[in-house]
Amino acid sequence: MMKKLLVAAMLAGSLGTVAAPASSAIIVVRQAPPAPRTEAVPAARRGHVWVPGHWDWRGERYVWVKGNYMRERRSYMYDQPSWEERDGRWHRTGDAWRRGDRDNDGDGVKNRDDNRPNNPNRN
Repeated sequence: MMKKLLVAAMLAGSLGTVAAPASSAIIVVRQAPPAPRTEAVPAARRGHVWVPGHWDWRGERYVWVKGNYMRERRSYMYDQPSWEERDGRWHRTGDAWRRGDRDNDGDGVKNRDDNRPNNPNRN
């Protein structure tokens, strides 16, 4: 009987430790974010996507998160974090990769809008 209780307690304890990623948290704030800061964008890096800086909510205040390069994910588009107002409250959205339209030649133009979607001479 004691073993069953011990196993049940361990199982219940392990279920409580599952954590969701921080980016999936829903953030709602009454105070509008400050204006975005101007950042110098460094030289492009092959295979990476520039993500501009943004205001994030930490604790009880806004904190500026500097822009950075993220490794690109082919056939995906990155939704950068942003704030939108709804009914007097500010909701944080974005910060996720979503499946996008294909861009075979990597020129930033989706295949459906590109006259030559497989142009090997593109930079």
